[in-house]
Amino acid sequence: MSTVHTHAAPAAASSTRGQINGILFVALFAAAVTRIAAIPAIANLGISPLIVGIIGGMLYGNALKDGMPESWAAGVNFSARKLLRIAVAFFGLRVSIQEIAQVGLPGLVESLLIVVSTLVIGTWAGMKLMKLDRDSALLTAAGSAICGAAAVLAFESTLQSKPHKSAMAVGSVVLFGTLSMFLYPALLRAGILHLDTTGVGLFFGGTIHEVAQVVGAASNVSPEATHIATIVKMTRVMLLVPVLLVVGIWVNRAARGAQPSGAAPRKLAVPWFALGFLACVAVNSLHVLPEAATSTINMLDTFALTMAMTALGIETRLSQIRDAGPRALTTGLILYVWLFAGGLGITWLVQHLLG
Repeated sequence: MSTVHTHAAPAAASSTRGQINGILFVALFAAAVTRIAAIPAIANLGISPLIVGIIGGMLYGNALKDGMPESWAAGVNFSARKLLRIAVAFFGLRVSIQEIAQVGLPGLVESLLIVVSTLVIGTWAGMKLMKLDRDSALLTAAGSAICGAAAVLAFESTLQSKPHKSAMAVGSVVLFGTLSMFLYPALLRAGILHLDTTGVGLFFGGTIHEVAQVVGAASNVSPEATHIATIVKMTRVMLLVPVLLVVGIWVNRAARGAQPSGAAPRKLAVPWFALGFLACVAVNSLHVLPEAATSTINMLDTFALTMAMTALGIETRLSQIRDAGPRALTTGLILYVWLFAGGLGITWLVQHLLG
């Protein structure tokens, strides 16, 4: 009996060491990625470290995968799953109820209408028109509807989908979000978009994918427009929680329906990190943390999200993307057209009815 134990102990120790090494490897990779993302040429494009992380991770994972010891895979997986959930929860410290109250009802209605319509249209277009599987369609819709890469990560956690599906969804966020960042201000300057400062804030904040891209686009207009756009964007981020809870229940019901009769009922996959996100919003709204502490946590949180994205990239195989990639991108394009045209319509309605 004792021999079994003596063999098991070193095996467990070496697997733990492998996991720690894997996490440290991802952390070092994410540190390099953070430096690259800070290069002015990249930072000015509104490309966050998260995006550089997934691209860098994919390049490494597909070109040099054999260079990483097998035992490190557990650490990479930990970063892409567990660490990710913790980081999404702390993302709530960037939002406060007071800020959302500043833009009031117009901002909330704009965000609600855009998030719900984009999710519905994206899931329908992805599954029915583009014949994507449910997870790929939902992830692409979530990235466009809520807050880009961070929403894709949060949904990936709830759906427990494959890394390559997240990578495809993030690809569409990068492409169309970056396009908006340059196109929207250019259309405004050319006099094609007829929007006042509040309209710019509502439209940019309501329809551009990533937080960094919203700030990048709106700062080309005015500080006031940037302020409104950022708050509207954060209102969309807040909607991540109720949407995740609804999707969690829906996914659960679908899984339960597919189960053979007599099988043990599935536990409801309540995304606890979404509740953690809400708790962080509450903490931030109560101003109990000093400013310096909040900004330090936000910096660490961005780093943790970058680690999660890098790990997802390492786990992604390009061969898997090749099959569904063009269809996922086309779904992203359909959503982009909707965000532009539908977003303008919603902005006009909100300003005329509630402004």
